[in-house]
Amino acid sequence: MTYPFLKGHGTENDFVLLPDHDGSVHGDLAAERVRALCDRRAGIGADGVLRVLRTADPAAAGAEWFMDYRNADGSLSEMCGNGLRVFVRHLVDEGLVPAGELVPVATRDGVKVCLVEGHLVTLDMGVPRVLGETSVTVGERSWPALQIDMGNPHAVAFVDDLADAGPLLEAPGHDPAVFPDGVNVEFVVRRADGHVAMRVHERGSGETRSCGTGACAVMVAASRLDEAPGPASYRVDVPGGSLRVTWTDDRVLLTGPAVIVARGETDL
Repeated sequence: MTYPFLKGHGTENDFVLLPDHDGSVHGDLAAERVRALCDRRAGIGADGVLRVLRTADPAAAGAEWFMDYRNADGSLSEMCGNGLRVFVRHLVDEGLVPAGELVPVATRDGVKVCLVEGHLVTLDMGVPRVLGETSVTVGERSWPALQIDMGNPHAVAFVDDLADAGPLLEAPGHDPAVFPDGVNVEFVVRRADGHVAMRVHERGSGETRSCGTGACAVMVAASRLDEAPGPASYRVDVPGGSLRVTWTDDRVLLTGPAVIVARGETDL
């Protein structure tokens, strides 16, 4: 049996999309299938899989579509900012939702409102939660970090040089009592006022070229340290490009590009 797929990315954080509007093709998407699709040598290659579903959830607040997101290792994730931009870009490209209008999309972190304008997609990422201080470790080095919840957990550490973290082949060490389900770790340097750069290790995927929720967590951490008056807006550079993150009086908005680069059929 073959089935259609698409490949897309947001600032080079890449995803396999599986159109499965009524949920009949993939059923309960198995972790081993996700791993096969994301395999960069024997599969299509991606940081994660986005299944495109219609939602029948009465709590979806008018959202017609549900983003079923899985990390590259097959594990579930509550939210993916870059993935959601690619997801709604696909919906607009296929004429399933209108461009230039607010589009609600259901996720495991609730309903997110999206807006596609040209090549940019803006997401309302909701209210961040700053949970306190912790630490992260790479090899023999350790840094203080700030815990921030953007629907999924993050630990944000400021460093003198992004190379300080070394090759992030393994997940940076963290306190399992603080993050029992793992954590996304961001290493950050300041470039200028309102401008930072980051590297990220995502739980379930490893080091990636970008992380949308991570960029939001980084902006929140930076603006708190800078005591930036709200609303504040930061440019966040990632290895795959740049994102714009704005913290209004209470909510975080994420803006960046999203593009579909390929489509086909697979039997993976």
